[in-house]
Parts: sequence; structure tokens; C-alpha cells
Amino acid sequence: MGSARTSTDGTADERRQLINVAYRLLGSVTEAEDAVQDAYARWYRLPRSRQEEILSPGAWLTTVTGRICLDLLGSARARRERYVGAWLPEPLPDRTEWGHAGGGSTGPADPADQIVLDESVAMAFLVVLESMTPAERVAFVLHDVFRYPFAEIADVLGRTPVACKQLAASARRRVGVDRAPVTATGRADVVRHIKEAWETKDIAALVGLLDPAAVMTADGGGMVGTVLRPVEGGVRIAQYMVAIAVKAPGLELLERSVNGVPGLVAQRAGVVMTVASFDVSEGRVTRVWAVRNPEKLRPWARESQPDGFVGIRPPRGPAGGR
Repeated sequence: MGSARTSTDGTADERRQLINVAYRLLGSVTEAEDAVQDAYARWYRLPRSRQEEILSPGAWLTTVTGRICLDLLGSARARRERYVGAWLPEPLPDRTEWGHAGGGSTGPADPADQIVLDESVAMAFLVVLESMTPAERVAFVLHDVFRYPFAEIADVLGRTPVACKQLAASARRRVGVDRAPVTATGRADVVRHIKEAWETKDIAALVGLLDPAAVMTADGGGMVGTVLRPVEGGVRIAQYMVAIAVKAPGLELLERSVNGVPGLVAQRAGVVMTVASFDVSEGRVTRVWAVRNPEKLRPWARESQPDGFVGIRPPRGPAGGR
């Protein structure tokens, strides 16, 4: 193979793409950053002569990052078994809404800032990815989201291109496409009505906004109080939300994008306590995902609300109790 680039020429530009790939594969900004760092470390450990033999450092880094993520996904089951309560992907803020605290741009870039917020990072989509086998997830994300050819995916998975195509097809069936899409405006309206009903402790309004079969899942990671098991049924979720509103007043509830989709952020004294995502179908909320684990809220905890924004004081997000 001929020489195309040197060890310092061209590889840095790949980092943003690799972070985007790794986050969708792992659902964790921290793990994605670690995987990409590991891939770069392996690149720079290669002898210069070996680097010069590699025609596309970007393709090499993608392959290595994919393999690292595959290994991490393979060990995730054991790690999730030790996790306290439900595990949810790390939520991401929209930087156009949620600016850097202090307004400065010095220091290293936050990996979360490099992730493109599109439908492939919506919480509903990431949760579906969690239901896939590691090989299905890698094949599906690399092909359907990033349009890598199956010949390259085969190098990541150590399987034939035909087998990778079958894995992606199996994963695609898990995603499903039978629901009518919800417009951003329609979703935002539903989330706004949820917020208003929660603020006023209007249980009847909440029940009307929640699908009868809705499910709420909260992730505290054993670090903060929250429900350890999903709350099932619109009525039970509404009752739980109102009970929390009574017991824990005083938080500000902000309408903010969460992974590119309208959501709610609860904070106290400028500290984010809960980030909630919603899945909406036919004008009703079908799923609620509430992330309270402080380690997963670091992209939010370092930020401050935009100047001039006046927060309101609704109840606390899903927290405490069983």
C-alpha cells in the first residue's frame, strides 16, 4: 500500500466523526471519549513506517474505534447488572440553548459539543439501540446512520459483508418504522402542556396527556434518590409526578432540547438535577426518561442558562421514593 498521510497529518480532523460514531454505539459521552482516545493512542503507538503504509488513517481509526466499542458493548451486560436501578443513555444539551457558563471558550473542547444532534441521538432511538446485540448495533449504526459500506463494517466485526448486512437488517426490524412522525412543534406543545400540568399539580390534565400504557424510567445510578423500577401506566405516572410536586417544590423547570428533541430540565440554584426526555405518539406521551445520575449530567452541570431567561418554579423531576 502506498503512503497517503503522515502520523500527524489528517488524523486530528477525524476526532469529531469518531466521537459521533462512538456516542451512538455506546450511549455515553464519557465512554465515547475514552474509546476515541484509546484508538488515537493505538495509532500513535504504531511505528512511523506502519503509519505510512495506511492509505486512510481515518478508516483505520474508525475500524479500531468500532472494535473498541464492540468490546465495551460486549462487557456492558455485566456492568449493567451491577448498576443500581435502570440505565439510560447520557442526555445531551443543545449549545444554541444552553451556553457555556461564563461565556468563555478557552480550554479543551467538550466532547459533547462535537456530537451532531439529529434523530439518531434522540433518547427514544438510543434506548432502542440498547435492545440490540453488540454486533447488530455496530452494523446498524455504521451502515444505516453513517453509511459505511458493509465491506468496511466486516473489518470491524470480523464477519463477512453478507453477515453484516443480515445483522443490520435484524437491527432495523427492532427499530420499526410503523409510527407516523411527530413534528417538532407538535412534540414541543405536548411537552409544554406536561410542564404546565405538572406545575399546577393538575392530575387530570396529566392523565389526559399521558398514554394509558405510558412508562416512566428514571436513572439515578444509586447516587441520588429515584424510582428503581419503571413506573407503568399513565395514571400511576401522573399520580407519582403530582406526589413529587407536593413533596419537593422549589425547582426551576426549563423547556430545553434534550438530544435534539423537546424536553424538560429541572434545576435548583443553577444546578441541574434532572433531565427528562419524552416520546410522543398521537398527541400523548408514551415514554418518559428521567436522568438524575450526576455523572451523566456533566455536560449540563458545567453550563448556565442564557442571560435574561426567567425560570419558573415547578415541582421536582422524578426523584425519591419507590
